[in-house]
Amino acid sequence: MRQTTTERVFAMLRASILSGELAAGTRHSVYQLAGELGVSRTPVREAVLRLADAGLVTVERNRGIRIRGVTAEDVRDVFELRLLIEVPAAAHAAGSADEALLVELKEASARLHELAATDDTTAFGVADRRLHALIASAVGNRHLVAEIERLRDLIHVRGASTIGRSRTTRDIAGEHDAIVAAVCAAEPAAAARAMREHLVHTGTLLMRQLSEGEIDETWAERLRSPSGE
Repeated sequence: MRQTTTERVFAMLRASILSGELAAGTRHSVYQLAGELGVSRTPVREAVLRLADAGLVTVERNRGIRIRGVTAEDVRDVFELRLLIEVPAAAHAAGSADEALLVELKEASARLHELAATDDTTAFGVADRRLHALIASAVGNRHLVAEIERLRDLIHVRGASTIGRSRTTRDIAGEHDAIVAAVCAAEPAAAARAMREHLVHTGTLLMRQLSEGEIDETWAERLRSPSGE
């Protein structure tokens, strides 16, 4: 399907934000962006509204747009939502994933470990996202997969990462092993527990990095299900 100009501009701006080319905290005018992209201002305005809806930019009256930064509170908000979505999704995958999906999941896990042995953190991040998307796809709801991507963008776009700061790519790849093993073994409770542990650990590390003071280390406890997962 052929992309509209607005879709093309949205994709280009989103990529520039994710790569850091449009850095967090910087301001840009629609007129300036239109000139740089070689398009009229209308598709840029429309693309900017989509970026604002996705939480990637803030539209400031008479001042253009500002690329959003990230705080420990932002991280907590995002990871609470991810816990509510991805923990039950992992349990569902463990009970319903077909053989084709399990093969893809094992390949994605192997790819994650392969990239963890390199310095290509960008490709590693893409592989990490694919693994999570495959698990979520077992639910059969494309909006759920898209929402997880959107939530991850809200953190990634602002430069928040644990890689090379509080853990290595090998550490991260290893955290996914228990999730993949439980899904492939058709053990829903174990898959939910492993996904929860991974997300809580990731969220906590990011909150520590971004907080100027102490954080509530028990932040995720209120989201436990009645079964304790």
